[in-house]
Amino acid sequence: MLWDRRKIMASKELDTLLAALDQAFDKKSWHGTNLRGSLRGVTESEASWRPAPERHNIWELTLHAAYWKYVVRRRFTGEPRGSFPHPGSNWFRRPQDPTADDWSLDIRLLIATHRSMRAAITQLKASDLHVTPFGSTVSNFAIISGVAAHDLYHAGQIQLLKRLGAKQPK
Repeated sequence: MLWDRRKIMASKELDTLLAALDQAFDKKSWHGTNLRGSLRGVTESEASWRPAPERHNIWELTLHAAYWKYVVRRRFTGEPRGSFPHPGSNWFRRPQDPTADDWSLDIRLLIATHRSMRAAITQLKASDLHVTPFGSTVSNFAIISGVAAHDLYHAGQIQLLKRLGAKQPK
């Protein structure tokens, strides 16, 4: 009886985490713009605008978010390192002469990586949520809730960069 109740609670935790991921990425929520919404309508020139030398731009934030979704997916699928479509890790410089096609491809990469990460999370057993895998310092629960927070953090940065960029002379 107690085991069944724990199993139900863990299952509800997983459902709650998935709802938080959805709201932070592309579903309606009370907090305002989510990550996908923050990118809607952004052009390649807006995405590549940099507020100052050595500061990240919207494009780099987009790929940074995609990369960490890829890392989380790898954690749950066992996918090998080095399979992210862009070489490197964490932060990715984008083309000097960006095109709308380049930008569109990287937005699609973010969306596809989010979907594949979410699909990997749905395959977890509820009992795995509070497990901290060997070699990690945080539980699966913390990683999943952290991805949602990461999306919202960068959505806010993107919203700010859009406003700052709009104030720049053309």
